[in-house]
Parts: sequence; structure tokens; C-alpha cells
Amino acid sequence: MDKVKIGIVGSKFAADFHCDSYSRNEHAEVVAVAAIDNLEEISGKWKIPSTYQDYKEMLKRDDIDLVSVCVPNFLHHDVVIAAARAEKHVICEKPLATTIEDAKEMVEVCRKEGVKLFYGEDWCFAPALMKVIETVKEGAIGKILYVKAKETHNGTHSPFAKNAKYCGGGSLIHLGIHPVGWILHFLGNQGKNKVTEVIGKTNGGGKNNYVHKDNSGEDWALGIMKFANGEQAFVEGNYITVGGMDDKVEIYGTEGVIKIDLTFGSPISIYSRPGYSYCIEKTDNTLGWTKPAVDEFYNLGYVKELAYVVECVLNNKEPIYSLSGEMGLKCVEIIQAMYQSNREGKTITGNWA
Repeated sequence: MDKVKIGIVGSKFAADFHCDSYSRNEHAEVVAVAAIDNLEEISGKWKIPSTYQDYKEMLKRDDIDLVSVCVPNFLHHDVVIAAARAEKHVICEKPLATTIEDAKEMVEVCRKEGVKLFYGEDWCFAPALMKVIETVKEGAIGKILYVKAKETHNGTHSPFAKNAKYCGGGSLIHLGIHPVGWILHFLGNQGKNKVTEVIGKTNGGGKNNYVHKDNSGEDWALGIMKFANGEQAFVEGNYITVGGMDDKVEIYGTEGVIKIDLTFGSPISIYSRPGYSYCIEKTDNTLGWTKPAVDEFYNLGYVKELAYVVECVLNNKEPIYSLSGEMGLKCVEIIQAMYQSNREGKTITGNWA
């Protein structure tokens, strides 16, 4: 095999950045896309030769090695199970599933069918965060004490993400799961340094939301994780932040501090009276001073992440823990423990990695 043949399920935002990332890889070829709408647009943009309205028909093809699952959260379970039973490797976008039970079944079925299940946590491959981990390993800031990470913006446009039933919750599971996954990657020592305590707080959804009253899931949430080695971590995910997607990480050690700006760290500053086409994800406008992303998909880790997935399939290599289905399951378990903490008003103890 000199190329990995890929079928994509979904046709909107996530499918687009998967196509963009694969297009940069000489060992990847998107041969088909399946979705209920937007097929003509995405297939035309990325020159995908075959389209299907039913993904199950696409999965019957013998030439597909890998399936990218880029559909709303509540569909992840069914698509991954179908792909595994069709003997295709799978990369699933976050969150792995909307429930712990679904996530467990996805991991178990993929293991039983002998296919690789990759969990799409792009932050693990964000160049800035990869550089930070190298620097920390050098001892630059001493022993890690505390990590703070967030993903926030002004709200989703997806009707499925606005519905807690289809999303699995609100901004915590939809946005906060990124910092949860990366912190597990950074502090978890590939599953050996386990999370032992979890605290969560949300504003509840619906009429209790600060801004998005029509969202049944919360539009503001935070969580705290305590690790067995003593480190503490704070995560935030909200839909109340205007001005564009704001992804930041702070790391505090005994000998120093590191601060990372993933989305507003552009080396370009533009002042514009009329505005221009695009700055960063979820910006309302491009008037006045802005800092446009140079290569958003690359800087957020998608390009390197999907190149790694292709490499694993090409060379029949097992993924690192941080990009495995098992990791995706742990992220769902921790998010659900945060929701439980919010409901019950207490710390939840466990053994998560």
C-alpha cells in the first residue's frame, strides 16, 4: 500500500478540515464522501470522485482503508460501529460519543473487529503545544503544579450542537473536551498518572444560560481535575466569548510559567475600515485591528494529526494512547463526571486516565 484510501462521512465544517489536511499528504487520497446534504459543494471543492447519500453504501467499497467520521455527535456511535463492521479503520471527531455506554461499545467493537479507532484530539498535534511539551521535558519550568486551559467562542451554529440530547450536553462536552483531552495527554503519562477527583460547574442550559437561551445545553462551564501525582488542572468551555475562538493554555511550574495563545497568536496585525474575508473561526467581523490566522488548520494540529493517522494505517502501527479510542472514552467519562458533580454539588472521585 502506497496510499491510504479514505471515505468521509459528513460534509460540513469538520469534513472540510479533514479534506484540507488529507490534501496536503501524498500518502492520502479521499475517494468518497457520504452525507445527506452539501455533497456537490464539498466534492467539487476537494475533487472527490464519488458521493453517497447513505454512508452504509459507501462502506461497501473494498478500496476504502480509513473512514473519517465528521457528523454530529449523536451519530458518531452508529457510524463508527458500521465502519468497524465493514472492516475499515476509523478516525472519529470529538467527543467520541455522547454517552459513556456508546463510547465503550465503540472501543469494544473496533477491538473485536481488529480495526484501529483513532480519537480526533487535534491539540495533541498543535505545533505550539508540541514545542511546549518538549520545553517542559527539558526542565524549563521545573515540576508542574497547575495547568489552565480553555476553548471558548460565541456559540455554535449547528442545530444539533444546540440540543443537549444530540450533543451530549453543551459547551463543556463540545468545547471543554479539547482542554480535557490535551491535559490528559500532557499530564497523564499515557494513562499512568490518573485523574482521581473531578469537579464541574455549569449554568444549566435553557433559560439558565447567560446568552443562548435556545440552547438546551449549557453555554458556560468549567471543570477541575486532580491527578494522582498531585497536579491540578482547570478547564473551561463557553459560548459567551465574543470576538472569535479563544483557545489558551497556561502551565505553572516550580521554576517558571508558560502561556500559549493558540488562536490569537498570529504574527500578522491588520487594521481595516471595510473589513476582509476571514480572520479566525467565529469572528463576528474583521473591522479595526485584527490578527488573522496564517494557517488555522495547521496551527490547531489537524494537519499533523491526520498525517499521523494516515501513517499508522499505512504502516499498520498502533496509535499513541492520546489518539486512541480508549483516550476518547476517558474524555467522555471525565466530562460526564463533571456534569455529575454539577448536578450533585460535590466532588466526584474515580480513577480516570
